[in-house]
Parts: sequence; C-alpha cells; structure tokens
Amino acid sequence: AYVPMISGRGLGHTGGTLDKLESIPGFEVALDNDHFRRRVQEHRLAIVGQTDHLAPADRRLYAVRDVTATVSSTPLIVSSILSKKLAEGLDALVLDVKFGSGAFQADAEAAETLAREITRVSCEAGVPCNALLTDMNQPLAWSAGNALEVREAIEFLRGDARHDRLSTVTLALCGELLCLGGLAPGAEAGATLARDALDSGRAAESFSAMVAGQGGPSDLLERPDRYLPAATVVKPVFPDRSGFITSIDTRAVGLEVVQLGGGRRRADDRIDPAVGVSGICSVGFPVDPDTPLAFIHAAEDAAWEHAAAALRAAVTIGEAASEAAPAIHGIIHGASGDEP
Repeated sequence: AYVPMISGRGLGHTGGTLDKLESIPGFEVALDNDHFRRRVQEHRLAIVGQTDHLAPADRRLYAVRDVTATVSSTPLIVSSILSKKLAEGLDALVLDVKFGSGAFQADAEAAETLAREITRVSCEAGVPCNALLTDMNQPLAWSAGNALEVREAIEFLRGDARHDRLSTVTLALCGELLCLGGLAPGAEAGATLARDALDSGRAAESFSAMVAGQGGPSDLLERPDRYLPAATVVKPVFPDRSGFITSIDTRAVGLEVVQLGGGRRRADDRIDPAVGVSGICSVGFPVDPDTPLAFIHAAEDAAWEHAAAALRAAVTIGEAASEAAPAIHGIIHGASGDEP
C-alpha cells in the first residue's frame, strides 16, 4: 500500500500537520510532483503541502480562510479537503471528522453533516470514502504544540507511551482504510494489522524513513531531544482546588497555544515550534494543588503566566468523577450511507 498525503497548515485554534512536521530540522514539505511521487514509491509514504502544481488554488484559499472568519464554512472545508485528496490519485480515503470544543464543528450533528457531504462528493468523484466522527471535547492526547506533538508521536510509535484516546482513533482509522483498500477483510482485522505494525516497530521504521527521505535527520526517533526545539520556560500548572476534572475547553487550550506563538493569528505570522502544552490531564482524572494540570512551554515568563491562567480557566474541576465520552461517536460509510 502507498500513502500519499497533501496536508495543510494551522487554522484558527487547530494546528496544522505541515507546521508540526516543519519543527523537524530539515524536513521538506514543498516537493514538486516528481519528487513527491518518488518519495511515495520509495518509502510508501510522504506528507507534503500544496504547491503551484498540487492543489494551487486551495493553498491561497487556505491562507485567506484563517483570517476571514470562514474556517468553519462547510463548502470550503469539503473543497479544501477533497481538492488535496483527489489530487493524490487515491484508490480509497478515510477521514477523521472531529466535533466539540476543539474542532470546527461544534456538535456531533454538524460533524455528521460535514462527513456525509465529504463522503458523498468523494464517492461521486470515484474514490470510496469513509469517515469517523470523533469527539474533541477534550484533547486527543497529552500534548498541544508543534514540536511537542511530534515528540508525542515519536513516543507513540516507539511504544514508550500511548494515550488511550489517540490509540483508539488511530487504530480505527487504520482499520477502516486497510479494509476499504482491500488489504483486510474487515475494519477490526485491519486494526489488528495496524496494532501489529506498531508493536513490531514497522510503523516507526516507516515514519523514520519518510523523515529521512524528506530531508530530516535519519536518527530522529532514536534522538528526538537532539533535534526537536525546546522552549526556554517549561513549568507545571497546578489547580487551585482538589477534585476531578469534569471538562476541558479544548478550543481555549488551542487558542492559548496560538497566543504563546505556536499558531497564527495572521496568514504571515511566524510560528515558534517549541511552545505549547504537554502532560495534559484527562477528563475524570483526580487532581489536587500538588498535581499538575499540565506543563506549559513558553518563550518567556510573562507568556507562561498568561497561559497558566488561561489553562486553569479552561479546566473545570468538580467534586465527583465523570466519565469521558467515547473518542469515536460513529462511522459514516460513504458507499452505503450507514448511520453512525
């Protein structure tokens, strides 16, 4: 199987895959068509951005959406996603359509509407497409920020630490795609194959080969501390009271990463890849004034203080533990139109 991916940059409070990958020294996302094709043929995987010859119109629209309050426009989301995906010449496509405070779609109903529209257009264009509906009313993993998320992805691939929600969504996406691509008899069997690739180290090897093939260090997975940028100020944030985390405003967390310099408020803003939040506690987790809610990575003390206040405000602490909603709300099967 071959996995070409044309991705984008951060929009609003959400991070962009290209911004994250560019926190890896030397990693090149602006490949021409021939170079892109060779990387996919050689490593079976490549992640690049739009160029003058790969979805060129979307690159311009993408930058404008971020600063014109049209990030959440359904038609523009559909066209942006599929302009890149269809340009890749895919045989099958599986998407993760998020909803909640950390997503463009506020609720599951809006996400389902978007997912049905994406899968419909994709199938009509000749590419079978399924979509997972996933809950972003709390962070999907422990980190938010470009280099911090790359570091967590490396730890995930190496098996050092795997967040339950991230594992659930990742394996489900892989399972659906392997099934849709004819490489597994069903989504569950596909997820088992994906788990085997993780546990055997093959997934880590594939990522490492992709990084090296696109100009990054060949030993990134072995020595991430040597290459990934680190913030000047890294300190824990403690809650003001004891109790259980009952909710997290994921949007507020994302906006604070932008405020720290990890995202854009204007299309021409430069990003600080080192800043962000790590070690984020999950919904249902018990906390007290000696238990960190998270660690904030900032460029200076004043920025850390502002982010710490925002993080405390984004986390609701109650007297009783509450169970987090499932990470996956449902699956839209484009060919059959199955309900979630």
